[in-house]
Amino acid sequence: MASSFERYQKRRLVFSYFSVIISITLVLFLLGGLGIIVINTKKVADHVKEKVVLSVYLKDTAKDVEIKQLQKSLAMAAYTKSSVFVSKDAAAEAHSEEIGENFMDFLGYNPLQNSIDIYLKADYVSPVKTKEISDEIASRDFVDEVTYDQPLITLLTDNIKRITLWVLIISAVFTFIAVLLINSSIRLSVYAKRFTIKTMQMVGATKRFIRRPFVWRSVRLGMLGALLALIGMAAILYYLNEQFPDLALLDDKLLIGALFLGVFLLGVFITWISTYFATQRFLNLRTDELYY
Repeated sequence: MASSFERYQKRRLVFSYFSVIISITLVLFLLGGLGIIVINTKKVADHVKEKVVLSVYLKDTAKDVEIKQLQKSLAMAAYTKSSVFVSKDAAAEAHSEEIGENFMDFLGYNPLQNSIDIYLKADYVSPVKTKEISDEIASRDFVDEVTYDQPLITLLTDNIKRITLWVLIISAVFTFIAVLLINSSIRLSVYAKRFTIKTMQMVGATKRFIRRPFVWRSVRLGMLGALLALIGMAAILYYLNEQFPDLALLDDKLLIGALFLGVFLLGVFITWISTYFATQRFLNLRTDELYY
């Protein structure tokens, strides 16, 4: 009978530990996932911004030397990520392929202009800065006009600010929820041992002596849960990097390493502090209060 009861107690204990590990793993995995989103929000936003094209259309009277000087100055400009010269013949060929017929057969001439497509660095893609760059380039005599999608840039700027704000708010909320969930799981596991804690205290064991095995066990559970969460985060990062290589999610290894270390230390810290206060609560209770 006693042996059966002991096996039952061991199963309960194992299940309790298992539930704590699962809770820690899931919470830290979600928190780490949000961390990945936060540190890559700017990278994704920059990637989208750098797809915006600033098209510089040149007059037919523009000399080759002027065009080459402009190309060189644009390539060296602080705001330029890359630039491509598109001749009027290449533009006509691309347009003909797009519409499926040669429009010059009807017109008898090529109405398109030589142009330079400029891809700006993300920091310069904003309504104010893009307009300043556009006006500066358009001031040249041989430049006919400079065009870009101004409404798109305005929309991108506003949406990125809004998304960044909400990501930070959601991250803060999830961090708070993570602490509460892990704390609740730890408190439940300690609650199951409340009579053992009080018995040890009644036979003369010090609070520090009683608390130490509980804290150490919880810290080990926290470390295990954190390691499982990190494995899941690494798998997600690897998958996203394979699917979206242009984002180069694994390039900033220092920041990723700091995130992984932060998640691991957070798992250890939360389990330690939660166990400390949970055991302290039961150590301060009177014996008759343990039944409530």
